Order: sequence, then structure tokens, then C-alpha cells
Amino acid sequence: MTAGQAELLLDIPKVEDGAALWRIARDSKTLDLNSSYSYLLWCRDFAGTSVVARDEQGEPVGFITGYIRPERPQTLLVWQVAVDSEYRGRGLAGSMLDGLAQRVGITHGLRTIETTITPGNTASERLFTSFAERHGAPCAREVLFGVEDFPDGAAHDPEVLYRIGPLTSPAA
Repeated sequence: MTAGQAELLLDIPKVEDGAALWRIARDSKTLDLNSSYSYLLWCRDFAGTSVVARDEQGEPVGFITGYIRPERPQTLLVWQVAVDSEYRGRGLAGSMLDGLAQRVGITHGLRTIETTITPGNTASERLFTSFAERHGAPCAREVLFGVEDFPDGAAHDPEVLYRIGPLTSPAA
């Protein structure tokens, strides 16, 4: 973490963090908000491939949810990244992504990170392209899901797959 986050702790999410993660996602006003139930399940079933940033009181102020792709066991798919508005602009998302990649690299021999980003989400585009640069890894992009793939059609932007890798070391 940078000097601005010295007081923050990167941790593995717990079920009791689910409600806070849901609130942070909701308040981001940019993420597709999942049900509160899904955040509880995520904190239970995918805690090992996710990260939460905690303030001095231990309260969640940011998170990344992810999972290992079953057919690609060295690939981490990053599902959502969110930082509480009070903590934005401090490099916290990058610190969480670096820390998560390192931890998952140790446990799963991580070689690739994938995520999807809707066009125009410049904060996410910068987060993942700068991660690729820091780790000396190529970043390929392709449309994974077009507008026509979504049941609500034009109500959803396309999702562009960012594939970062191969990472140069298992610990990223």
C-alpha cells in the first residue's frame, strides 16, 4: 500500500462483511448491483480469491471479488472492484489488486487475470492496464458479451474482456 493507505488493512472477507460490500457496491453508482444475498455468499464461498480493505476500526472501505475459472485453474476472474467514495483517489484499488494477485499467486500459481469492463469506464481501464504495466504482462482486449447477449438488450453496454498475462511469476 502507498503511504496514503498505511492505516488500511488488506484482508480476506468474512460473511459479516457481505452487507458492507453490498453498500459499497450500491453507493459506487457504477457497478451492476447484485443482490445482498450474493455478497454474503461471495464472502463465504469465494473469500480466498477476494480481498477487502479495512479502515482503522476494521470496517470495509473497499473490496475486490474474484474467482478461479474452473476450466483455467491459474486464471483469476475479477468480478467487481469498489472503493468507498471517501477513500478514492489514493491508489487503494491498485493496492488491493496487487495484494490479491500476490495472495492468489501463492495459493493457485496465478498466470492470468481476467476482468470485463464496459466501454467508457476509464477508472477500471486505468486500473487494469496499469496493473499489466507494473507486472510486465501483456493486456489483450476483446468483446466478451455484446449488447445482443444480454436479455435486457440495449439497457446493458457490452462487456470487454481484459486478459492480462502471462504474469511473470506465480506470485504476480
